[in-house]
Amino acid sequence: MQTIQVAQDDAAISYQQASRLALSAARENQMQDPTIIAWRQHGSNAASHLYEGADPATWWAKYGEGNGGNMDIKIGNSFDFILVDSQGYETIDQLPLRNIPGADGQEYICLTPLMGGEATPNARACVPIDEWMADQY
Repeated sequence: MQTIQVAQDDAAISYQQASRLALSAARENQMQDPTIIAWRQHGSNAASHLYEGADPATWWAKYGEGNGGNMDIKIGNSFDFILVDSQGYETIDQLPLRNIPGADGQEYICLTPLMGGEATPNARACVPIDEWMADQY
């Protein structure tokens, strides 16, 4: 993973300011369409993708790297970001995904073209929503 340090003296930098700096630094380092996949704020427990029981100091980075992140950008001593180049990926708006409740009370994420016109979830097109599968609403 490539690591980039961005000098930042202001300890009171906001997430919005820091994320803009991280995206800009990624573009300057040849990332065409940078997307923040994980982040953390130093001196607090603020981080993306925390799960109950996970170590807040490390889980955000494991999540980011495990989901394709290949650039770590450090903004001063305030924030760390893991980014992925999303150039060439389809956006969620272009994917035909839907949340569909099953007869068993479980909710599923389904790729609707694979459902074959059925209105109920099936194993070919759907996966159950749980703590690892994101809700698409």
